[in-house]
Amino acid sequence: MKLQILIPHYHETTEELKPLLDSIALQQNVDFNEIGVVICHDGKDIKDIDLPPYNFKIEQIRQEHKGVSAARNACLDYATADYVMFCDADDMFINMCGLYIVFREMVQGFDTLISVFQEETRNPETKEVVYVNHNMDSTFVHGKIHRRQYLINKHIRWNDNLTIHEDSYFNILCQNLTDSVKYCQISFYLWKWRDASVCRHDPKYILKTYNNMLDSNDALIDEFLSRGLMDKAMFYAVMMIFDAYYTMNKPEWINQDNKNYRDRTERRFSDYFKKHEDLWAALPITDKMNISNQVRSRSINEGMQMEAITIDNWLKKIKKMR
Repeated sequence: MKLQILIPHYHETTEELKPLLDSIALQQNVDFNEIGVVICHDGKDIKDIDLPPYNFKIEQIRQEHKGVSAARNACLDYATADYVMFCDADDMFINMCGLYIVFREMVQGFDTLISVFQEETRNPETKEVVYVNHNMDSTFVHGKIHRRQYLINKHIRWNDNLTIHEDSYFNILCQNLTDSVKYCQISFYLWKWRDASVCRHDPKYILKTYNNMLDSNDALIDEFLSRGLMDKAMFYAVMMIFDAYYTMNKPEWINQDNKNYRDRTERRFSDYFKKHEDLWAALPITDKMNISNQVRSRSINEGMQMEAITIDNWLKKIKKMR
């Protein structure tokens, strides 16, 4: 089998799962004998999901409730195909040629393929349906395919302890442990809107979960250091430090109504910086400035205001919180 689509399932209903499976069944100019699906029910009884027959093989497994990362690992351990693609249970392929594009890319081979993808969202004022193009990045699991043996050989797995902002940990490892990364400019994956999706409904989601980003990055740095990849550890630690600094200058973080979120995040960041301060100090200033410019430019596009204090003064303040 060439490709298996790996789906963690927790509370999605059969009706919420079917659009993804239906969109696979509609794919054109592919051999469905080369396509399979593995669904891991995270703490749910397999009998709770009653699926109709499809023109490709679906295998269902179950684990005790351990979270999305552990469910993806269970799917990966069960998989046998040459390539694997992690899909969320409530998403779908955006067109009928998506897997044809993927299979064409497989002809020359790759360890990791990263594509652009589309997000279905809502205008916050009018509630009108809006589609947003996402560039190729390491933030989301969407639109990425991996050679299974590459993941095995490099011991790349999801971190079971991460269940929020867990994607970047896995994606960054996949992209940094090989020279065989392909980039696809054609969108074939849709991150569907779901009314119950907390991350897109709660305007304070990032305020509430930024600490989870720090946890994810913290685990990533530890992983790079355990592999002896000091340069990677320095780069991603410094990038996280600049991200936290510029994030604190965004309007929602300056707003006094959100002071509790800011205080909690800065306390967590204080522990993070204490742990990785040596990496910050070790990176040459030229490299630091390059990273700073990159993160600052992105943060300005996300609404960042002029920095209230310099990063050196902010870090001095952070260190006093210990």
